[in-house]
Amino acid sequence: MATTAAVPITKPYPPARYAWYVVGVLTFIYVFSFIDRQIMNLLVVPIRRDLKISDTQMSLLMGFTFAVFYTFFGIPLGRLADSRSRRGLIGAGLVTWSVFTAGCGIAKNFGQMLLMRVGVGVGEASLSPAAYSMISDYFPPERRATALSVYGMGIYLGSGLASLLGGLVIKFASAQEAWMVPLVGATRPWQLIFFAVGLPGLAIALLLFSIREPLRRGMAGQKHPPFAEVVRYVKQNGATFFCHNFGVSLVSLSSYGAMAWIPTFFIRTHHWSSAQIGIRLGLVVMVFGTLGIFCGGRLADHLRSRGRHDASFFVMSLAPLAALPFSIAGPLLGDPAVALALLAISVFFRATPFGCAPAAITQVVPNTMRGQAASVYLFVVNLVGLGAGPTAVAMVTDYVFHDDQMVRYSLLIVCVSAEVTAALIMRAGLKPFRCSLDRISAYNLSHGL
Repeated sequence: MATTAAVPITKPYPPARYAWYVVGVLTFIYVFSFIDRQIMNLLVVPIRRDLKISDTQMSLLMGFTFAVFYTFFGIPLGRLADSRSRRGLIGAGLVTWSVFTAGCGIAKNFGQMLLMRVGVGVGEASLSPAAYSMISDYFPPERRATALSVYGMGIYLGSGLASLLGGLVIKFASAQEAWMVPLVGATRPWQLIFFAVGLPGLAIALLLFSIREPLRRGMAGQKHPPFAEVVRYVKQNGATFFCHNFGVSLVSLSSYGAMAWIPTFFIRTHHWSSAQIGIRLGLVVMVFGTLGIFCGGRLADHLRSRGRHDASFFVMSLAPLAALPFSIAGPLLGDPAVALALLAISVFFRATPFGCAPAAITQVVPNTMRGQAASVYLFVVNLVGLGAGPTAVAMVTDYVFHDDQMVRYSLLIVCVSAEVTAALIMRAGLKPFRCSLDRISAYNLSHGL
């Protein structure tokens, strides 16, 4: 892959229409990645039955195993995104995670399924660091939070479509016990779903040929910095990165824990079928999640245009407190329709930080470090959020209550604890973030950027 040329920051930005087209392509790929990542949440019952595994083992497949490899491979891939073709990196990752998602459909035991989820995690690790960096080079700072929020909609569109399409496919595929698939043979409905969501990624990869690698901005001929310099810069801004990354990671823990186990909660507590909760939860996540992340980005850009330079960090710090009352009430109410409505509002507020957070990162790091800073952010957020969220809920169910029917209280304990702690950490990070904004201005001036 060829090294991308660096250009001065005075170079005009590409036409807005084309820049938004690039965001559209990257968002579509992000949607697809979340379908592949989250589809397993709706298949807990049949996978547990056929592979003969526990809730905790299932949570390792949904969260921890994927997250560990996603996060650890994200750092070297983020470094590549700072020096190599970001478009090519995304394409290679897309093909990889699509093949391994389809491979989940041929897994015969826990070990094989674990291996396939590792492959999905490694492939998907290539996407967001490169996408954040590309979008930041296509949009000026005053429009960046909105653009990154639109890209971030992929989280909720993908998760929602995973539930919605998964629910519809389950309804269709469950009409018979097994399906005959060429080269595979008799296939259970849940296996068929992995083939259906994994294999189309090989065709979607062709879309990347329709977008260009953007010129890198704000580098003024600067070379790719050694990793030691990146580490030194992060240490200088340690309080900012700690409060940002760990605050958002706890919101992510609440979000991933809820999304992993809400389908099972409605199945066990309210006796809905997989198809019922899949379709309804899918619509809730698609509507309220996308609205939440978009509104967060728009609000941050609006406040920044009015002179509040810490707007991205400020907006994301409000989200966990706003979500808290709905996270408490949703699992406790006996009426499933009301419970789903309250959980929908909590989805809105939990989504709010995830467009603002990457925008805040781009504000306080030089362009030469954006991919690496994004990969560190994703490392923490996904290791804590995706890695611990589903497993935390499962372990409270398995080892505190010792009762599958108590999953509603496990959701309550994990989500509320995470959101309260996140609110405190992010509130403490506002002052260090403002100091980092001053520090990046001095850094750019000293480097002639």
